[in-house]
Amino acid sequence: MAVTESCFPRQRQVLFVFVFWGVSSAGSGFGRYSVMEEAERGSFVVNLAKDLGLAEGELAARGTRVVSDDNKQYLLLDSQTGNLLTNEKLDREQLCGSTEPCILYFQILMDDPFQIYRAELRVKDINDHSPIFQEKETALKIPENTAEGTAFRLERAQDPDGGLNSIQNYTISPNSFFHIKISGSDEGRIYPELVLDKALDREEQGELSLTLTALDGGSPPRSGTSTVHIVVLDVNDNAPQFTQALYETQAPENSPVGSLIVKVSAEDVDSGVNGEVAYSFFDASENIRTTFQINPFSGEIFLRELLDYELVNSYKLNIQAIDGGGLSARCRVLVEVLDINDNPPELIMSSFSNYIAENSPETALAVFKIKDRDSGENGKMVCYIQENLPFLLKPSVENFYILMTEGALDRESRAEYNIIITVTDLGTPRLKTEHNLTVWVSDVNDNAPAFTQTSYTLFVRENNSPALHIGSVSATDRDSGTNAQVTYSLLPLQDPHLPLASLVSINADNGHLFALRSLDYEALQAFEFRVGATDRGSPALSSEALVRVLVLDANDNSPFVLYPLQNGSAPCTELVPRAAEPGYLVTKVVAVDGDSGQNAWLSFQLLKATEPGLFGVWAHNGEVRTARLLSERDAAKHRLLVLVKDNGEPPRSATATLHVLLVDGFSQPYLPLPDAAPAQAQADSLTVYLVVALASVSSLFLFSVLLFVAVRLCRRSRAASVGRCLGPEGPFPRHLVDVSGTGTLSQSYQYEVCLSGGSETSAFKFLKPIIPDIQAQGPRRKGEENSTFRNSFGFNIQ
Repeated sequence: MAVTESCFPRQRQVLFVFVFWGVSSAGSGFGRYSVMEEAERGSFVVNLAKDLGLAEGELAARGTRVVSDDNKQYLLLDSQTGNLLTNEKLDREQLCGSTEPCILYFQILMDDPFQIYRAELRVKDINDHSPIFQEKETALKIPENTAEGTAFRLERAQDPDGGLNSIQNYTISPNSFFHIKISGSDEGRIYPELVLDKALDREEQGELSLTLTALDGGSPPRSGTSTVHIVVLDVNDNAPQFTQALYETQAPENSPVGSLIVKVSAEDVDSGVNGEVAYSFFDASENIRTTFQINPFSGEIFLRELLDYELVNSYKLNIQAIDGGGLSARCRVLVEVLDINDNPPELIMSSFSNYIAENSPETALAVFKIKDRDSGENGKMVCYIQENLPFLLKPSVENFYILMTEGALDRESRAEYNIIITVTDLGTPRLKTEHNLTVWVSDVNDNAPAFTQTSYTLFVRENNSPALHIGSVSATDRDSGTNAQVTYSLLPLQDPHLPLASLVSINADNGHLFALRSLDYEALQAFEFRVGATDRGSPALSSEALVRVLVLDANDNSPFVLYPLQNGSAPCTELVPRAAEPGYLVTKVVAVDGDSGQNAWLSFQLLKATEPGLFGVWAHNGEVRTARLLSERDAAKHRLLVLVKDNGEPPRSATATLHVLLVDGFSQPYLPLPDAAPAQAQADSLTVYLVVALASVSSLFLFSVLLFVAVRLCRRSRAASVGRCLGPEGPFPRHLVDVSGTGTLSQSYQYEVCLSGGSETSAFKFLKPIIPDIQAQGPRRKGEENSTFRNSFGFNIQ
């Protein structure tokens, strides 16, 4: 069996004969131990901890194990006590046959650092077998003229025991003709010879029957017997003669059954029956008789069963030729079994760990031994693993190899490796053995959760129901197991004024976000916060993402009429001269909507009038103008109902009631009505009260609007959302209505009302009077000089 092997990790071959590499794996010492055969299972052999000089518990800590050469577990190691015990009953004859001493070789492997101790166990023989003769009766034909002192060799008995327990002596039953002589062979064994003490006389005694006894040296000794039957013959002058005393031949171990091994030949010069020669095995063991057979007439020796070089590499056959007169001759046949490459290499795994933590440095995963039962080139081996793997093979002593990682592994790049260890011999044809290993890289928490987006924008419509699911955030972790289980949370805000805990909540398991209460676009248009994702590794890793929530406007606010006031107080009456031309601006309905976007787009419509067709309302700006020339037939007092409607879905609306009084001129402040002629004095005082009330209400209204706008602007700045007034490109045409003194006031006034048109704000933002330069207005038309107490409002609604 060759011990020279080669190993090339990743196809790098390195031939070696006992290579020592930088792991602490050199064989340390050589232990010799012994045990009696047939000892019960669990019999004590030795305390390894004491024998190796190790501390108590060190064997277990270092993962000590015992590996035998033939991969059979004859011994058992108790790592706690350090005792080496037998794992089964050991039969020396079955393990070693006739070989003495019977030695079993094994190795003691330890980790941290890796070490191999070589050791041997001698199985001591006990006398548990008796001698056995292959033939229970042996026939000898001896001529009567045989000289005294002639020795006849007898077949020896077989005893599987060895040493003193093997056969030590032979005896023959008492008789007057023969005694036993013990002779030795070149194989170190004894055999009996029957020596003639007294001449035979066929006529006096033609046959004898003697008992041959074989005795071993055991205590007490065991014995076996065989009967020797002697036939006294008439004189036969010539014994057979072999042409060769020694025949040498070779037979490949793969020779088929029935193959001719060799032919022996003997001649006898006698004639007749005395010249006829018969061939047979002499003193042959059971193994020889089952492996070969001889033709008694031709002397041809044939193969009876297959040869196995690894079991027996040569045979010695004793052949006997006997003529018809009982004379015999012997020769020896030496059969050498030729080895062929019929045994693939063997891989014996001593230890293997199929899990390794990622990011670990160079780590030993497996320790194994290779061997080939063939010899010569057939027994030389190469060992390697496939390419492009982060592993390598390191050779150690006693044909051991260590499978190691080249460096740190990353589970996220690759979590499983299939490693094929290939062992190939150098015979012809080459035989190989493959051993598959699967290595899993166990996870280490080295990856923080990663959100699918760095920021999320969620939209929720105002007036939502509480606990509404408004969106989700998601984070993934490249790790596995508990290291990849992500928990979500809301991170504290830097702004203490935003009550985040009362606005939203997050499901810690799946990242679903919920609105805790109903949101009001008019109070809060947008807010943002950060969410965290933390894994359950140790230590835990985390990441965060920004979430921005935009509240979408709903049409939940009806238009609010700013002018004329609809608070149930005394109605405001608009005065219109009867000389007014078509298109004369009577007044302007001013309304706002708390919503935004198209929900705040207002349209105006004259819903009801005392005299249809006399007045009209502009749909986009709410201006009430005369539709035709006034006549004396027109009633002096008119009531107009104006509908203000937004563009939401569904639309919301409000109504405004206007009172219009037709007068002949502003010099006549009060126009008597048909049913008010008797009360002319009261009408004069009513006109004065009307003018004073109108001025007071207008002033109070302007102050209230300005205060309202200031408060709302302050709130918007806190929410970080600023309304933007639409420019000329907005949904309504931008213009200022300049009545240039055509109203009831002595000067023309312009008012700008700025409302948000986008989604950021919908509040009433700005309201201011604009007083143009009176000198720049140019000449007035006739009839406009006395327009002193007329209100004229111009609005630009964005």
